[in-house]
Amino acid sequence: MLTDSLIETAELVLSRARDRGLKIATVESCTGGLVAGTLTAVAGSSDVVDRGFVTYSNEAKTEMVGVPAALIEAEGAVSRPVAEAMATGGIARSRADLAVSITGIAGPGGATPTKPVGLVYLACARRGGTVTHRRHVFPGDRQAVRAQSVAVALDMLLDALAD
Repeated sequence: MLTDSLIETAELVLSRARDRGLKIATVESCTGGLVAGTLTAVAGSSDVVDRGFVTYSNEAKTEMVGVPAALIEAEGAVSRPVAEAMATGGIARSRADLAVSITGIAGPGGATPTKPVGLVYLACARRGGTVTHRRHVFPGDRQAVRAQSVAVALDMLLDALAD
């Protein structure tokens, strides 16, 4: 799972955040902590990574990062509004300056006619700033969906650090 490419991207994220004096939090559902794991696989990451929330269940999303249960009920856990609420909740409940979130259907089950396997919503929030989002329908099996989600999350952090 931890490819050289992912580690290289994580190193770049950490270097840019370190140079700017910024901390990062992750809020992960379908990736189960893989983004945090990728970042912390790099030696010295503790000066940048504040914390990681694994919010796999709907209850965890509500209890850990404050996603309103009514929002999950109305939009579904795999949705743009929930991904955005996860990211902003990660900022609110940490000391991080940036938080990236992921919610999706990695498969092989869990799909619906409007939400296929591979559907993933990601969001990146900046303390006191904007929230960006991305929607993807990744091809492949469960591991492929999760790996592609980690890559996009790291890219989103890089984009946020380019400002």
